[in-house]
Amino acid sequence: MADWQQALAEIKRGCEEILLEEDLIEKLKEGKPLKIKAGFDPTAPDLHLGHTVLINKMRTFQQLGHEVIFLIGDFTGMIGDPTGKNVTRKPLTREDVLANAQTYQDQVFKILDPAKTRIAFNSEWMEKLGAAGMIKLAARQTVARMLERDDFKKRYANNQSIAIHEFLYPLVQGWDSVALQADVELGGTDQRFNLLMGRELQKDEGQRPQTIIMMPLLEGLDGVQKMSKSLGNYIGITDAPTEMFGKIMSISDDLMWRYFDLLSFRPIADVAELKVQAQSGRNPRDIKIELAKELIARFHGQDAAEAAHQDFIQRFSNKALPDEIPEVTLTLAGDSLPIAALLKEAGLVESTSEALRMIKQGAVKLNGDTKVEDSKQEFAKGSSTIFQVGKRKFAKVTLA
Repeated sequence: MADWQQALAEIKRGCEEILLEEDLIEKLKEGKPLKIKAGFDPTAPDLHLGHTVLINKMRTFQQLGHEVIFLIGDFTGMIGDPTGKNVTRKPLTREDVLANAQTYQDQVFKILDPAKTRIAFNSEWMEKLGAAGMIKLAARQTVARMLERDDFKKRYANNQSIAIHEFLYPLVQGWDSVALQADVELGGTDQRFNLLMGRELQKDEGQRPQTIIMMPLLEGLDGVQKMSKSLGNYIGITDAPTEMFGKIMSISDDLMWRYFDLLSFRPIADVAELKVQAQSGRNPRDIKIELAKELIARFHGQDAAEAAHQDFIQRFSNKALPDEIPEVTLTLAGDSLPIAALLKEAGLVESTSEALRMIKQGAVKLNGDTKVEDSKQEFAKGSSTIFQVGKRKFAKVTLA
């Protein structure tokens, strides 16, 4: 086991909040392997870099000698996590859950050591709990307590429906911690209520309450909204190496450091040195290339990373993008703008129908690299993206 102070510094890297840090220090000082739990509902078949923020932290604990439990919420996935939702989330079928769960297992071992990772499914204990056990579990909390949760509170105030089964989700997640006797649970900042529920239920059961480590939600390519497939601002870990390289190179210089903190496995001292180099005049683009190669190597291998780098150099040395690109700022009434309307407002097409036709023909690209395939893709307020329509029309569009 590593020295507790050194271990604590590694654990805290990129963390948003630890509840309670003194509890964690006490556990680390005891020098025993801790049970580290992180739960993932298999709601989609593929993971993106935003998902890996938690998995990376699991890897840190794994390297420090602790027991890592990758919990697949095959039971909770059939409830549907209401966190951050203003509508009832559609539950998945058992078949969907199992298919996605298998894909998750295949993907996470690109980060975690399979020999040191325990894969668990919460249906194992939740199905045994049965109807009577679920009623007893539900009796542990009140409706008033559930309505303290921000998303429930907002929906209730706006007269939006809240299904009874949604109240069960945080209880089941909390009971997972009891069943696993977790010492530490990892989660995003949007999971605070659910994570605290685990501490409460563990106390009720006479267990030592888990320490909660909350990780920030990784911003997507726009640098504003959290990374999400529905927003089209994501980098999928199964993206082709050249596509992944282009997406990483498109992020802002400021966002690059956020990605280093949350996604890179470089030692803290190495990242600090890169920041010094940037302040001393080194081109941030060159540092971004190092980040891109590291991430691509993780998911596709070193050869693929080198090939993607060479492809990037070749395309841009051949002036895939012109030296001078018109800049357009569009003021939004809402939070995002569909791509067809954006291209029209930016003057890159005459009409939205032309925009849709160009997308269908594969003639619309982002940042000189990524071909737009989704005609319904939206871009968030605050984003800044280079759009190319056909061979000659370019514009850097900022949404304000």
